[in-house]
Amino acid sequence: MTEIHTPRLVLRRWTDDDLVPMAEINADPEVMRWIGDGSGYDLERTAEAIERWEEDWDEEGFGLFAVELLASGELAGFTGLSVPDRLPEVGSVVEISWRFGRQFWGQGYASEAAHAALEFALEDRGLDRVFAVVRSGDEASRNVVSKLGMELVSETRDPESGHPLQVHAIDLTEYA
Repeated sequence: MTEIHTPRLVLRRWTDDDLVPMAEINADPEVMRWIGDGSGYDLERTAEAIERWEEDWDEEGFGLFAVELLASGELAGFTGLSVPDRLPEVGSVVEISWRFGRQFWGQGYASEAAHAALEFALEDRGLDRVFAVVRSGDEASRNVVSKLGMELVSETRDPESGHPLQVHAIDLTEYA
């Protein structure tokens, strides 16, 4: 089982106990504001998402980590890697993403977790390049991307919602 410890967080695989707290995060309109069309996920949709994330681990050797606070064991959200299929123009790439409960915003958790996931991608999994897709206007995620050292490589639109998106990337040589 893959588990990563940072000074304040544990990045780990999903358990049954994560369903309800992740569903609460996914149901928050402010959390989902910048995701897809902004619709929240109910308990069933969250369960389906977690199941897909776990399947990615089995198929790809990487996936989305559940992120828990080291001090309390509380689920804060997720970060990790996936191969998205929603943007055909960028091809088959590995994307880093994150989503945290609103009560965990503004404390550096997203940057800390994403940095650990990026290091895992580039050093442990040997990936050459990792992308991040951020909706235009989402300054909090744009700040995380900047802290990771990622550069803007293109702009596009979400094919489902039509929202403008910024595609960022970092190469292993840039990360080192």
